[in-house]
Amino acid sequence: MSQNPPSAGGVHPGHVQHQVSVPEDVPMVALLGQRDEVLRAIEGGFPNVDIHVRGNVLTLTGPGGDVSLAERLVDELALVATSGQPLSADAVQRAIGMLTAQTAERPAEVLTTNILSTRGRTIRPKTVGQKRYVDAIDSSTVVFGIGPAGTGKTYLAMAKAVGALQAKQVNRIVLTRPAVEAGERLGYLPGTLSDKIDPYLRPLYDALYDMLDPESIPKLMAAGTIEVAPLAYMRGRTLNDAFIILDEAQNTSPEQMKMFLTRLGFNSHVVVTGDVTQVDLPTGTRSGLRVVQEILADIDDVTFCRLTSADVVRHRLVGEIIDAYERWDATVGVRDAELRRAGERRERRGGVR
Repeated sequence: MSQNPPSAGGVHPGHVQHQVSVPEDVPMVALLGQRDEVLRAIEGGFPNVDIHVRGNVLTLTGPGGDVSLAERLVDELALVATSGQPLSADAVQRAIGMLTAQTAERPAEVLTTNILSTRGRTIRPKTVGQKRYVDAIDSSTVVFGIGPAGTGKTYLAMAKAVGALQAKQVNRIVLTRPAVEAGERLGYLPGTLSDKIDPYLRPLYDALYDMLDPESIPKLMAAGTIEVAPLAYMRGRTLNDAFIILDEAQNTSPEQMKMFLTRLGFNSHVVVTGDVTQVDLPTGTRSGLRVVQEILADIDDVTFCRLTSADVVRHRLVGEIIDAYERWDATVGVRDAELRRAGERRERRGGVR
């Protein structure tokens, strides 16, 4: 994009004015959005910048820092529009967040990364954390995706698995998760063993049906190309030429985590996903996902990717709810520590005569 020098006429003291010429190969309707949805999102992200559009020229007027950042945003959005990907208000907000945080990755690089094209749509990362996560899956044999709900840990891993299968990089996909919620009560549930376990595997089935032709899934499962099974079924196996995903790994014990990781065979990839803040194990049982971070921290070809509330791609309130709980947990932790120290002081005073 070309930039004209700041104009002196009619500009508020302390403000600058830049004119940005959008390349002719970028359709303005794609850049500005239907009914100017994208333009309104840009204006909402930079309330101190006045934006005027005339033809393919955007005139930005406002404080120098804000105008410079807005100009960079327009440049990044133009690159996204050139790729053919539709822009949205959500994409604008995420791009502004990346520019403000001064991440190493450019917004256009993140927002145009294709993971899987399926059923008329393309699955892409939406945040820097998600981009680093899928890059780690490409470069490492074992990847741990750790973060709160809504960050796309399992969904992106499933997309990478389906893509690897379609590209014939692996011969099968193995999806597993612990059915820890059932515990000792599994035998009391109605139906066959499959009927009892299926509810705990349902999220994995849902993702599969979202990415593959529903009619092909039963055939792939019957042929063993795709396997969805509880974690207990992994014992004693060696999985070669496979893309293996362990979901809800926070509900594994350290022994189960070791058992699962040692199933790794030749030409296989493993992705382990979980949220260490949502452990459903019985009191006193350590989470295998927490322990493994200490054990494998220095092992080559093993990568830990930690996603945060900034990577949540659900409703914006989900990220705010996660942050609120983290603040509350921190407050409770401080209060509990203070109460514990106060109790210890009372005990020491009581023991002195």
